[in-house]
Amino acid sequence: MDKAAAAYQYCEEVIKKNSATFHRAFSFLPPEKKRAVWAIYAFCRRVDDIVDEGSCPEEEVAAFEKEFAVFLEGGLPHQDVMLWTALRDVFVSFDMDSTPFFEMIEGQKMDLYKSRYYTVDELLHYSYHVASTVGLMLLPVLAPENAGQLKHGAIKLGQAMQITNILRDIGDDLKRDRVYLPAALMEKHGYKEEELQSGQLNAAFFGLFEELAKIAEQYYEEALETIHLYPPSSRTPVKGAAVLYRAILNKIRKNGYNSFGARNYVTKEEKARLLATI
Repeated sequence: MDKAAAAYQYCEEVIKKNSATFHRAFSFLPPEKKRAVWAIYAFCRRVDDIVDEGSCPEEEVAAFEKEFAVFLEGGLPHQDVMLWTALRDVFVSFDMDSTPFFEMIEGQKMDLYKSRYYTVDELLHYSYHVASTVGLMLLPVLAPENAGQLKHGAIKLGQAMQITNILRDIGDDLKRDRVYLPAALMEKHGYKEEELQSGQLNAAFFGLFEELAKIAEQYYEEALETIHLYPPSSRTPVKGAAVLYRAILNKIRKNGYNSFGARNYVTKEEKARLLATI
């Protein structure tokens, strides 16, 4: 096995371990595109892990950003060699844009100094940086001919997925002292942070959940309006990712809106049924 193949295998293991939904959806891509998605995902995962699990995250994320700059100048950083080896092959094979990669890093840095959000606009700004950027990274791989026309949909899909993540992971985020639910919406629905901290499920929480969930569902719809602009080989993976992620919202509803302790995930059998309808 050559270095690039081994590096891509490493990246696939990263996505299989951390996101079975993405791995399942994008496994339908042709080999070259599929490997590129694995590498891009591994980049994003590495930044996320530094911020969430690093011993000195501010220093480590700054060092990672410098490594990416070295990589863009043609160098191969000494850390995370497998990641950079795979990503090098991606940048050689596709017309990549470095801007969303840097924006992703900036988004992850937000978690180092901001743990509360007041408005939906603030939340969408954050969601763009940590999630929509992933879609923008992937466009040169998935739809090089229509990347410009698909930008709006990619941004909306990323924001929809991030809102879904936030609604799914409320309990986990609270353990890190992070509250992504906008304070203005909590006030609007009469749901206090003390209730949030104690995991209270009541009418106020349900209303708050549904308002955010409906924003996400609207964005899923907007993103899929341009699905026909993707080449045939990319349509099923992109639509599949959207459908599987959107299904998490209904899973939470079926579990009584419990995002504080229950595991809200779509089973393998449910994923297979959903993908069969695409």
